[in-house]
Amino acid sequence: MKSEDKLILRALAGETLPTPPAWMMRQAGRYLPEYKATRAEAGDFLSLCYNPDLATEVTLQPIRRFGFDAAILFADILLVPQALGAKLWFATGEGPRLSTIQNMDDFGKLGPADDIHETLSPIYQTVRNLRESLPAETALIGFAGAPWTVATYMIAGRGTPDQGPAHALMASDVATFDALMDRITEATILYLSAQIEAGAEVVKLFDSWAGSLKGDAFAKYALAPAKRIISALKARHPNIPVIAFPREAGDNYIGFAKATGADCVALDNSVSAEWAAENVQVDGCVQGNLAPHHMVSGGQALVDETRRIVDTFRKGPYIFNLGHGITPDGDPKNVELMLKTIRA
Repeated sequence: MKSEDKLILRALAGETLPTPPAWMMRQAGRYLPEYKATRAEAGDFLSLCYNPDLATEVTLQPIRRFGFDAAILFADILLVPQALGAKLWFATGEGPRLSTIQNMDDFGKLGPADDIHETLSPIYQTVRNLRESLPAETALIGFAGAPWTVATYMIAGRGTPDQGPAHALMASDVATFDALMDRITEATILYLSAQIEAGAEVVKLFDSWAGSLKGDAFAKYALAPAKRIISALKARHPNIPVIAFPREAGDNYIGFAKATGADCVALDNSVSAEWAAENVQVDGCVQGNLAPHHMVSGGQALVDETRRIVDTFRKGPYIFNLGHGITPDGDPKNVELMLKTIRA
């Protein structure tokens, strides 16, 4: 099969398909027993990310089990900070921890963006492995965290409920904050470009905390970096589509694709499919936006909501997905039911 004939790439090119292609954020992960076994073999999360053979295996597991239309590279958005020189570790049961960037002295300890590739070379090998291993009809998605979201972790040293430390640094030390955003943006361009050179057919930019940026801050720190990254990628790789996910952007979803050059806007489940079809899909392909809790509860509510979303977006280019990643308590049987409903 030619790359351009893959269903997701057809949707990203603007084609309205009778049955939408489907994949799922965090589709390789803790809800699958085979993932848990592979992670145990790796020893810890970062060892899994940096082991190309095992990372390839966990990326392939949901493709074998469910037959999704795309595989997404198994990695983590915080590998870029680590490659820039931040210390990164995962506390059991508590999530990621990083050394913090709180002033220009801290920022000065980071390396240049050009130096990331040595640390990240195992990730590129995973991409190469996947292009050789995936079924012919399955597209390969690479990804990175958007600069604002990555910066929130680098400034706080961990995830925070309101991204307060990053907002505080933005207000109190704009020189450090802007320098950090610029460095992350440069590194993200290089990282995604290297993934594409290794074989990624689509890349996605995850701005998980975009919703906490309001007014001018959203334009400056969510929209502008996305535009810069996408423009640079398009200059280097004109035929590679980009999916942007400014999660919980609300009204800022409107016009985001046109403003940034994204080929598709992924939608969280805080906006309705009806609203998004009227206000966002008019500009091109959208992706989303089933609430992840349906992967836990299942039943007729899952079937009804899946049908409603598919029906709402059927008049334009569309990729089915969740509004955020599947949670560890998701049931694989509900994933099967979701896909059966989409394809019925």
